[in-house]
This record gives sequence, C-alpha cells and structure tokens, in this order.
Amino acid sequence: MYDVAVVGAGPSGAAAARACAEAGLSVLCIEEHAAPGFPVQCAGLLSCRAFAGCEVSDRSVLNTVQGARVVSDRGAEVFFDAQETKAYVVDRALLDQEMAGDAACAGAEIWPKTAVVGREGGRLITRGASGRRDVEARMVIAADGPRSGMARMLGLARAPVYLSGIQADLPLDLDTRYVEVHPNAAPQFFAWVIPTGEGRARVGLCGTGGVREAFERFAARYPAGCTHLVTGTIPLGTMPRTYGQRTLFVGDAAGMAKPTSGGGVYTGVRAARHAAAVAVSCCEADDFSDRVLAAYERRWQADFGRELTLGMRLFRLRQELSAENIDSLLSTLADPDITDLIVKYGDMDRPGRLIRHLMTKPKVLRNIVTVAGPSVRVILKDLNFGVNK
Repeated sequence: MYDVAVVGAGPSGAAAARACAEAGLSVLCIEEHAAPGFPVQCAGLLSCRAFAGCEVSDRSVLNTVQGARVVSDRGAEVFFDAQETKAYVVDRALLDQEMAGDAACAGAEIWPKTAVVGREGGRLITRGASGRRDVEARMVIAADGPRSGMARMLGLARAPVYLSGIQADLPLDLDTRYVEVHPNAAPQFFAWVIPTGEGRARVGLCGTGGVREAFERFAARYPAGCTHLVTGTIPLGTMPRTYGQRTLFVGDAAGMAKPTSGGGVYTGVRAARHAAAVAVSCCEADDFSDRVLAAYERRWQADFGRELTLGMRLFRLRQELSAENIDSLLSTLADPDITDLIVKYGDMDRPGRLIRHLMTKPKVLRNIVTVAGPSVRVILKDLNFGVNK
C-alpha cells in the first residue's frame, strides 16, 4: 500500500509527488499519457515567480519577456516595458518532463500510459498497457486536469466556467521582448501573440463560445499560416470543496487557473505543496477524515484564494465590456502615469495590488464605473478599498 497516490503528472501532480516523496512518504504518480506534457495545452508563458516555483533548470526556457503591448482593434494601445525579465516562454513538454523526473528522483514511482478508471473503497482501479491493476493508497491527490475524472467518481461539483482555447505556432518577425494581448479578438477573454524566439511566435485565444471562428479571424492577420495547432480547456472558478473522501484536489482539477490570465502553473504548484504538507500530517496521525483534510483548503485559501475570487469578479466584469468600452479603457490606461503604475505594481500571479492602485486614479475609476457600475462596486468591496503601500 502506498501512502499517497497522485493522479496526473503535470506540474501540480509532479510537484505534489516530489514534495510527498521528499517528506518520506511512499508515493505513486499515475499519468495517463506516455509522457508528461503531452498533448501540449498551454501558452507556455510563466511569470518569474511561477517558473521559480517549479524548481527546474532553464533547459525549457525558449525566450524571456519584459513587457507587453495591449492592442484594441479600434486603434487604442497600451505599451509597457519593465526593463527587466518578467516572464519566461517555455517548452511545456520539457518543463513537465523535468518536474516528473525530479519527482521520480525524490522517490516517487511513476506509472505512464495508465488511466484511473474507477475507485472502490480505498482502491484505485487503473488500466494500462498491461491491463487492469488495482492500487491501494491511504489517500489521493487528484491532479488530473480540468475535466477531473476523480471529482466525477466522487460525485463532487467541478469548476463553474470552462474556457476553450486554440493556439498555433507560426513564423512571425516581432520584438521578442514583448508579448501582445488583443482583448477584442476574443469577446469573452483575449487573444495573444507570444514570441518563442527569433522569427517564431505562439498565436492563440480563449473564450467560452465561437472560439474556432474567432481564432480563424484572428489568425488570418498572419499570412504565413499556422502550424502545430493545439487546443485546450481552462477551468475558471474553484470547485465548491477541494477535499473529501481521502482526496485532495489541486491545480486544474480544482479549478485553480487564474481568471485574469488563464494560467494555472503558479497556483497549481503552490496548492500541490500545501496538499503535500497536509498529506504528511494525515499519514503521521493516521487520520484521513474530512476534518483533517480541511486544513488543505484553509492553507491554499489563505495563500491565493482572495486573488482567485478577485479574478473571477474581473472575469465577469470582462463579459460586460463591449469593444467600445475596451477601446475607451485602453485609451485611459495609456496615460504615462498609469503605465508607470502598471510597471511598478503589475503582477501576473497576484493582480490585486495593481488593481487597488489603479482604482485610486479618478480617470480609471470613472471609466470603469461608467460601463459597469454594480460590478465595480463589488470589486471595490472585495479589495477593502484602500491601497497597501
């Protein structure tokens, strides 16, 4: 019997498996694909903080980014340059494989090409190349992605919103120091252009509906043509309860992607380490009751839960904005005093501080209140409006 079975060997699962193994627990990590990182379903843009949290070498780094250009289809534009590296463009397959390898080096056992197809009491039923194998584990950490089969097996509610994404790799000559964001290209979210190095970029977008049509319109701007088309799903809004029945849910399986960007590596890896700490406590006390497992939810909520709540408020506000509203807002944000704030306080992983500062600018507040008054008042309440220096 294993102490912990981790389902999924992406960044969240690998981080959980490694942390548990390093703490001395016996760990099995079950991965349905032949290798972690495939199929690729990520834009591969990680903040410096998120990349550092993965605790890997720089082998997966393709490019570094220091700023962004946010462009409206109607001509408004915001440009900011931090003059230092703010994010890494990575090869996600290499990143995931290195993290899984580190988990194995720490002592975790990895089963590739193996799917969890059922659960009976304390046993996981798996199927792989060698057929059915039953796994006994004292507890489970579910890191099995946005459509979590583990949540379905346990009858637990999942994320309330799912975004669909499409991305392609194509030849494109642009300044590799900056990403581009096109909010009007995807009415419910945004489109992006991420340089992967000299002469190439990832072009993609996310939305809740009409995504393929929107992508085809956006990609038509780039006549060189798209290659390596990939699709993916992003869950927004955490499941109502991220623990239960000897199981902890982490990363996309719990709906922990950031609603402001769609990225989930930072929150997923942090949640994985919180889950590992609770798993160690449970195994040491031989107590796997929901009362003890609840410590996991308290830990991640105290860490980044407020940012996810704010992010969902901002996501819903985004749904209320028309193309004209976005154009007006970008024109306001293009003020040099405001772009200086963005450079100083901007944070891909924790946007709350920047939002607080932006809301102290009368012209920004007036602009937002004009188009979405009730939603803004809720956001201000969430922020306990007042600026933390």
